[in-house]
Amino acid sequence: MKRISNIFAGLVVLVLLLTACGPAPTAVAPKIKVGEVTDMGGVNDKSFNALGWKGVTDAIAQLGIDGKYLESTQQSDYAKNLQQLLTEKEDLIITVGFLLGVDTATAAKANPTQKFAIIDYTYPDCWPGAVEGTDCGSSTDLTNVRGLAFQTDQAAFLAGYLAAGMTKTGIVGTFGGIQLPTVTIFMKGFQAGVKYYNQKHNTTVVVLGWDDATQTGLFTGNFTSTDDGKSFATSLDQEGADIIMPVAGPVGWGSAAYCQTSAKCLIIGVDTDWFVQDPNYASVELSSVQKKIDVAVFKTIQDVVDGKFTGGTVTYTLADGGVDLAPFHNFDSQVPQTLKDEIAQAKADIISGAVTVDGVLQAP
Repeated sequence: MKRISNIFAGLVVLVLLLTACGPAPTAVAPKIKVGEVTDMGGVNDKSFNALGWKGVTDAIAQLGIDGKYLESTQQSDYAKNLQQLLTEKEDLIITVGFLLGVDTATAAKANPTQKFAIIDYTYPDCWPGAVEGTDCGSSTDLTNVRGLAFQTDQAAFLAGYLAAGMTKTGIVGTFGGIQLPTVTIFMKGFQAGVKYYNQKHNTTVVVLGWDDATQTGLFTGNFTSTDDGKSFATSLDQEGADIIMPVAGPVGWGSAAYCQTSAKCLIIGVDTDWFVQDPNYASVELSSVQKKIDVAVFKTIQDVVDGKFTGGTVTYTLADGGVDLAPFHNFDSQVPQTLKDEIAQAKADIISGAVTVDGVLQAP
């Protein structure tokens, strides 16, 4: 019995020695923490905020990060929500859109080691006479802020070409929410696409709602009122437009509702694939100009995870898939194959540089 006890004691000592000599337990790296601050549209706006959050949730699923969002219901919430995420020491703070431009820059300058990304906005953003920190965010680039920009005029060019090829009245229309560069870039591309179709086919399709030469057009003055969406679509319909591209966030759903009820027009959505986002209007959703914010957000988080984050502006294009024309879905059989082929060729020509939006608009 004593011999067995001695053997057991020896084994215990051996195990302890082996454990002591073995490698130390591997430390578990803390999860990357990402926080999103929405604008007043909220996280379920079916637009920028929702797409930004989708990028975060995709990163939660695929990269194993921790993610959260704070919704803003009034403008004073922006700075407060940013401060909360700073206090919680998020690795990356994502803000949504131009309304957060000043507050994001202010927080970034006060916290130079904190990483930020802002959707659809870039720095420097000041203009002559603007007061930095009040009218604009920063007069210089910010090395700890990545501005996520999108060459949406390229995809909108394809939408304009599609609209010109599908209109029955020879008149198409567009309108915006507020006259901002991130809005008018869609309208500019749309006008260029229609003009390019006219050049190719010797037609005279008319665009209502935007003239890039004079920088004038139709704007609701907001991104929230679906009633405005209905009234603007009604007016464009009365002027003969049978295909309408609203560039006004949720306002556009009011236009879709009008087109569906009246059966007089079709809609080209923006930002997301509207057919997927809200199939209730599938009967009038011809296509959409996609701004793949979720992809941009995911790639930014991936860079943080990989230690490759950089500030400055990153612009997404047709070439890298950051913008695109959505499928035709229920209208696929109604879009002639020749028109599909021409759109595909126009896309290839834009990617190669053989065709540019500005080049088409400046041509006689």
